[in-house]
Amino acid sequence: MHITASHVVFARTVPRVRFGAILVLGFMLAASCGGGSSVPAAKTAATVDTILPTPAESLLTNGSASASVVRGLALLTATRDSLPAHVGNELRCTSCHLNKGRKPFGNTWVGVSGRYPSYFARVGATVSLEDRINECFVRSLNGKALAAGSADLRDIVAYMTWLSSMVPAGGVRWGLAVDSLAPLPPDTVRGKSQFAMYCARCHGADGQSGKSLGIANPGPPLWGKGSFSVGSDMSRSRIVAAFVHHHMPFDAPGFVADSISYDVAGFILTRPRPDFAGKELDWPKGDAPPDLAYKTKGQATAAAPKKP
Repeated sequence: MHITASHVVFARTVPRVRFGAILVLGFMLAASCGGGSSVPAAKTAATVDTILPTPAESLLTNGSASASVVRGLALLTATRDSLPAHVGNELRCTSCHLNKGRKPFGNTWVGVSGRYPSYFARVGATVSLEDRINECFVRSLNGKALAAGSADLRDIVAYMTWLSSMVPAGGVRWGLAVDSLAPLPPDTVRGKSQFAMYCARCHGADGQSGKSLGIANPGPPLWGKGSFSVGSDMSRSRIVAAFVHHHMPFDAPGFVADSISYDVAGFILTRPRPDFAGKELDWPKGDAPPDLAYKTKGQATAAAPKKP
């Protein structure tokens, strides 16, 4: 079964299945595809596509377990159309999680189901995969969280679990992290000119998406009310720079040098975007990353002089 545009409608209608059935399907698919092997560390985004093992969509059947996986993918690829009450901008999940979550260094979902529950420094607590998904709905999609135990949330988890079925639980895979570049200071003036040179032809000169350009696959809005919020992971310059370096321009990924990637990221992140209420409560233990675009109470507490 291959995913098509028709699955946007299908996403609303297929039956639900128990989570355990997805695990059974995942193990079956992993066995049929040979499983995954450990990955050498010295790899680049250009070669890593061949070493992140994922199951083939052609192995999905018409059964209920496969239907749940297909519906989850449909929700992730047509998020705004399928879940309009939960999306407040013009993005979809696969705007940032490239190639249906399979793309190395593209916020891949491969292996994600085996990494949760886990400690999440931004909230200072252990979170579930469902919690992490809802963080993205609220922050990156500037929307509303899915209800706990809802069919929508279960099917999204089902797809991510199926996609991760060839990766050992808790296994560390090369290409999972998008913040893979050493930090560099951005030149936002040069970034503006580089944006015009490399990015505007897909995202528009105003950064509001390339829909008005008449191109087949326009880029999503990079700032303004249609883009991700200040509280999103993508509001960090190191993450945006790595994303640009590995994947942009979309027809020539890896072409842009590290320094230019930071310049472009710096320029993009100076543009206005939706605020995120409560962002000052992030990283409550004061361990916020240095490229965070806003101040937190945890930072202030950590920096305060200690009483004798």
